[in-house]
Amino acid sequence: MSESINLKYIVPGDDFTRAGEASGAVKRKLKQLGFNSDVIRKVAIAMYEGEINMVIHAGGGEADVEILPDKIHIILADQGPGIPDISLAMKEGWSTAPDNVRSLGFGAGMGLPNIKKYSDELKIETELGKGTKLFITVNVSN
Repeated sequence: MSESINLKYIVPGDDFTRAGEASGAVKRKLKQLGFNSDVIRKVAIAMYEGEINMVIHAGGGEADVEILPDKIHIILADQGPGIPDISLAMKEGWSTAPDNVRSLGFGAGMGLPNIKKYSDELKIETELGKGTKLFITVNVSN
């Protein structure tokens, strides 16, 4: 692969049955392109966690993925309430998910920590009342 491949997905809001469709599609595409399993796993986990966060907290959003030979860039953008305290949100186990979401097995406070753990770069832009953008990069090592 010598050029970039750009993919765009809409993440539907408030629908846990469809959360993960975008990360699943990207996972299949990376397999088809012959990326190694470690890269595929990291991308799939980071992207899935972001999708779940968009469903829980923001009513959905958009995922843009750029696949390059040496890295995968993911931008997850929503128009949700924003993150009041990023450092608190990055702590494992801290969550603002409502009880009804937790009763479904989501909202354990591992979303952003897992995104950070499974990505090589994570940048968060957030504005209260306007939304959040995650810039995720996973490097490809051969």
